[in-house]
Amino acid sequence: MKSIHVVEDLLPLAWERAVIACWEQGESFPTEYDRPGDPNSRDVTALIHVKRPFDEPRIHRNFPGGLEDLEKYRSEVLYGVHDHWIDPAAGKWEYTYHERLFEYRVGERVFDQIDAVVRKLKAVPHTRRAQAVTWQVWNDLEIDDPACLQRMWFRISGGKLHLNVHFRSNDAFKAAFMNIYAFTELQREVAAKVGVEPGEYIHLADSFHIYGSYFDEFEGFLASVRSRSFEERVYTEAFAREIFVEGCDMLLAEPDMPESKKQLVRRRREVLLGPGA
Repeated sequence: MKSIHVVEDLLPLAWERAVIACWEQGESFPTEYDRPGDPNSRDVTALIHVKRPFDEPRIHRNFPGGLEDLEKYRSEVLYGVHDHWIDPAAGKWEYTYHERLFEYRVGERVFDQIDAVVRKLKAVPHTRRAQAVTWQVWNDLEIDDPACLQRMWFRISGGKLHLNVHFRSNDAFKAAFMNIYAFTELQREVAAKVGVEPGEYIHLADSFHIYGSYFDEFEGFLASVRSRSFEERVYTEAFAREIFVEGCDMLLAEPDMPESKKQLVRRRREVLLGPGA
């Protein structure tokens, strides 16, 4: 196995450097999702350290997906807006990250791991035990799409809340930026509940990979990165705010979303619009 270690101040640059390093240094591996004729993926073990993940600019404009998709994914992770789609018996989702972080089920028992993390950090700020896990050993080796996120480990140092996130498998190009962005948003919320500032973010992926099925698309990403200045490759959250609101509106238009989840999205929308909106 090959490994990469990327340290950057800003989130979009850290992701950009990591995904390019995967492309340039990655080993060739087949995957369980390959179709006939697909090239092997490029794959590395990655450690990505973002030292100032909340400084602007926070968004890479070339991540695959729209800004409204980024807002919707944030709401999935933080609010569980699509937890009602979990229904394996009906061929729907097996789980969501929100469900496993906030409603981890073992038999009849349900654990809110994030609430437990907050309580532990408040009680013992120097603890090394503030973590939340997602892998279900009795289940995930048998299902078609097992959890990629494995655990989150929170630590207070220097008066700030830092977060390490560990992935078993992480789609470097199509998913990693949205993952990191949403998890830093969760980091920010946990820090606020604990009563400290959010700090640094470390993203560890055992398999950080670019699938062969979209090598052509990734070549376009590389060409864009090489031809544009830093300012042309990033967005600030202020720039994205109006489109984030559109993402909220798209969620609120979903007829099957529970009202309790819509209330959370409405509050988020109000925050985005600001006072007097």
